[in-house]
Amino acid sequence: MAESGTALRKDRQIRLLPLQVANKIAAGEVVERPASVVKELVENAIDADATRIDINITAGGRKLIEIRDNGCGMSRDNSLLCIERQATSKIRDVGDIEQITTLGFRGEAIPSIASVSRMTIKTRREGDEAGTQLVIVGGTLQDVREIGTAPGTTIEVRDLFFNVPVRRKFLRAYQTEQAHIKSVFTLHSLAHPEIGMTLTVDGRELYNLPGGAKLVERAAGLFGRDFVADLKPIRYTAGRIQLSGFAALPSQARNDRSEQYIFINRRPATAPVIAYALREAYPKMEANRKPILLLFIEMPPEEVDVNVHPTKREVRFVHPGDVREAIICAIREAIGVVQRPYPEELPPAPTQPQNPSPSRVTPVPTSPQQGEQNPVPGSSSVPPVVAPPRTVDVPPSRPPQHAGDRTNPLAPRIATPQAPLIPSPCVQSNPLAPRPFVYPKPDPFATLVPSGEIPEAPSGSGIPLFASPAPDGAPWKWSRFVGQVADRFVLLETDSGIVTVDPQAARERVLYEQLLEQMKSGRQLSQKLLIPEAIQFPPADAARLRKHLDALRGIGFEIEEFGNDHFKVEALPNLLELERTPCRELLADIAQDFEQAGNRRGAEKWKEELIARAISHTAVRLAMKLRPEDAQKLVDQLAATSMPYTSPRGRPTMIFTSFRELDRKFR
Repeated sequence: MAESGTALRKDRQIRLLPLQVANKIAAGEVVERPASVVKELVENAIDADATRIDINITAGGRKLIEIRDNGCGMSRDNSLLCIERQATSKIRDVGDIEQITTLGFRGEAIPSIASVSRMTIKTRREGDEAGTQLVIVGGTLQDVREIGTAPGTTIEVRDLFFNVPVRRKFLRAYQTEQAHIKSVFTLHSLAHPEIGMTLTVDGRELYNLPGGAKLVERAAGLFGRDFVADLKPIRYTAGRIQLSGFAALPSQARNDRSEQYIFINRRPATAPVIAYALREAYPKMEANRKPILLLFIEMPPEEVDVNVHPTKREVRFVHPGDVREAIICAIREAIGVVQRPYPEELPPAPTQPQNPSPSRVTPVPTSPQQGEQNPVPGSSSVPPVVAPPRTVDVPPSRPPQHAGDRTNPLAPRIATPQAPLIPSPCVQSNPLAPRPFVYPKPDPFATLVPSGEIPEAPSGSGIPLFASPAPDGAPWKWSRFVGQVADRFVLLETDSGIVTVDPQAARERVLYEQLLEQMKSGRQLSQKLLIPEAIQFPPADAARLRKHLDALRGIGFEIEEFGNDHFKVEALPNLLELERTPCRELLADIAQDFEQAGNRRGAEKWKEELIARAISHTAVRLAMKLRPEDAQKLVDQLAATSMPYTSPRGRPTMIFTSFRELDRKFR
């Protein structure tokens, strides 16, 4: 064999490959593993306008992959054509490639899969008296006959890679391949909640998802009700770009992107610009954790190129900058915390089999009113669109909610509106500023308890006598300081649970936003030092500070260089007066942050934000014993910030334990 291969290479004659060899080569790109087969066949079923898709898997897809749909089906002639390369019903000429509206269009999937398996196709169109059955083995048509079958198409793929042993030996364990198939099933069932889908593995039904569902119902059916309880709805339009879905708060994140589901014109795909936009939209999170996200991007098909990746996993945008800004604004609007809305009302617990894996998001109890309709729209002809996060203008005369409300204080809330829906433009000057909206819908989640359960103030406001009312836009309605643990962590009782606050991280967030607000207003408020301080820095730190002296002066420093890597500091930002921060340590931290940041954010105000982050971190790094009134003041300041859940460096500022969770743990 080695001599024969050497002779062929020395021949150097160009020949046409046999069709069977060409199909196997194409299968190397299209059919990576059993999950790839499921993906291609499910996409074909969706393109055939199926309203029901049933998937049956055996031995991780090695022995059997069966996809059954009730779509349009094929005639005898079309079924024979579908096993030929470059045979497709979805495009006609080169111009159609610029406006792809289907999931498949290349005409490679069926012949590629058939070339490395034993395939059986059964299909019938609605109205035809008989259907057609094709049997293909290793890419060779073995049998064609008429059969009786239901309208639609059923494709059985058996013994995958039976004739390509080198590919078969690279397949992983059954459980690994099954996990990849479940991932494909999850993506497409989320992208099309209007389609009923089932997944059966080795004779056991794992999922049975009904058709005609809304996105919130489909997500609850896949992940459980607790998964979606704390997610914030996204709804945003920027020109011809529409975004919808759900986003999690920064406190709900994972170590990887396994729970980031991104769809572009209903196609599971992504692009580098999307990853960048997500990093910019969310505040920095500890250990570079990734937020949970269900994001749908809808745009004209001519503005996105889906033909740039062999498996269509990535796309390319004609105007990537517009997509980036739309994503940043949409997510910042969704996780904004000024009069935050409640999470979407969830449907009744589904009866179909559920994913046995435990929930990964803190649950939130809900008590919808009788007859209340789920506000998340969705249909079989449009992508799922969810209700928007909207702030509301609360009239002074409206009484606050009762103290016994058992909702999640970290979940944004909606008050009763008095005005129509009015969007405002995205605020670009402050990256943490949310977009205020007015959402005309009564709160369906008000859960009242008997008035005597918690002692109220004489005014009947619903706030306990021992509690402090929260400032506008706080994550809770009232809070009460319980104590401080280990001379550090602050314990709060709120209207719906227990909150543990890290005062160091909280103070960082408060000071950071105060500094940003001072910069935004153009005020340069400084506090003169009694004795100017002269500091010598290592050459590397001195060079970094020297390049950014103007930015330091803009935030309130009075600093001058007087040679030999020496700097004289005469004043600090006034907000640092009470922090007693050593100048050397503070400026060294700023120089270190400049080294790590580089110039990755271009012309944006990254210098000022970086300085504010370094200052806030350095100024409050020591734990401190707080008096009750000081702790309550800090908590109120934290609740009034635009992002109270994390510090500027990504550390969580608070941990919430709901009354529901406590009840469950204590049985």
